[in-house]
Amino acid sequence: MPSPAFANTPALLGASDPASVPPALEGEIRRIYERSPLYGKRFPLHPEPLQWSCYREIPALSKQEIVERGHQAFFADYQEVERGLQSKRYEYESTSGTTSGPMTVIMEDGWWQAQTDRAYLASPILRSFVGRKYRKCVLAPVGCSSNLCPYEDHPFPNRYFDGTVYLNLSSDPFAFPEAEWDRIVMELQATKPEVLEGEPVYLSLLARAVKKRGVTVPSIRAVILTYGKASRQHGRRIAEAFPAPQVDLYGSTEAGYLFVGEAFRDDSRAIDANAFIELAPWRPGHPDPSSLSSAEASVSQIYVTTRDREAMPLLRYHTGDIVQRGPAGFRILGRERDLYFNADGAMVSADDVDAALPADFACWHYLLVQTGEQRWDFHYVADETADHLAIEAALAPLLGRGVRVNAFRRRSIPPAASGKFSLLKPLARS
Repeated sequence: MPSPAFANTPALLGASDPASVPPALEGEIRRIYERSPLYGKRFPLHPEPLQWSCYREIPALSKQEIVERGHQAFFADYQEVERGLQSKRYEYESTSGTTSGPMTVIMEDGWWQAQTDRAYLASPILRSFVGRKYRKCVLAPVGCSSNLCPYEDHPFPNRYFDGTVYLNLSSDPFAFPEAEWDRIVMELQATKPEVLEGEPVYLSLLARAVKKRGVTVPSIRAVILTYGKASRQHGRRIAEAFPAPQVDLYGSTEAGYLFVGEAFRDDSRAIDANAFIELAPWRPGHPDPSSLSSAEASVSQIYVTTRDREAMPLLRYHTGDIVQRGPAGFRILGRERDLYFNADGAMVSADDVDAALPADFACWHYLLVQTGEQRWDFHYVADETADHLAIEAALAPLLGRGVRVNAFRRRSIPPAASGKFSLLKPLARS
């Protein structure tokens, strides 16, 4: 059986016996076993050099398992962790709970900033910000994490932390009153950030607020789209207000940043310094991955092994996200549950919806949701009512034979309880 594929550059793994796990990866695996008793209890590791056959037997770690076992399972002496929290040697965060409920994450002090710097260094657009002071504004779900995204109701500028201003005090930007947008836009102008970071829908609606008020923020040199999947509609609206290069930065609170690339260029690359990223062919209901076409085989689920992580290191962690390899790099397709297979077996992602929409269509956000086997509703928020017949005719063939699509212009589209938004919402697969 061939060795597993990885998203990392070949230089990271190095040359080795085809049957053996490369020394860099084996070394990280053994350090993880030394640091956390969880893995030895799940799958004891022998002292002999690791073969790929043994590596494959290490059970994947899921979000659900972490939630059920609790973060305490990663530590031999949790009292030491509690002492570390008191002394600020450790800190804890809580994920938004989009998939398996909120997860408590313990991280060593300084780890988040260090892995962020490594992610920036992997991006030609962001690396110039590493090692110097700069100002950044963030607009994102307040539940993305507790300490990484402070949202206490402090007056400006007391929400300014280490060069970063967290602009919103609550989630669901569609519910922000105009007075709240006045405050956010004023703080954005007062901060004069070089970097604007946020969830794409939040930034799209910020662009609407800026456009409505007729203001500009010429200090912005880079826009980071993160916390959720961005559509080209988001990207275009954001670029109209903030004409700076856009970066797609993918990761999670528990794993750190994993991929970075220029938005909508399909050139994302694994952040080698942060993690080993294993690729496994993904095709639900397909029993034999070896028989997949080359296009189908380019679509993978990912399993993450973190690097140089002291607290809660992750080994073969199944993130639940799907990527696709292309000539220039990777495209982040989104969550497994947000991908659809039509009656012909073709996969449909939010990127396909973007491409199918009429060229003259413009909106601040949209959601394509399946309401029955042959019925989909397309909800969108825009300043003008679009040509619904054109939208429906463009999307129906993408979704399959006999599918009916109905378009609706809305004032708002509510987020999930986590504060995050979706673009494509198929019925749950059985």
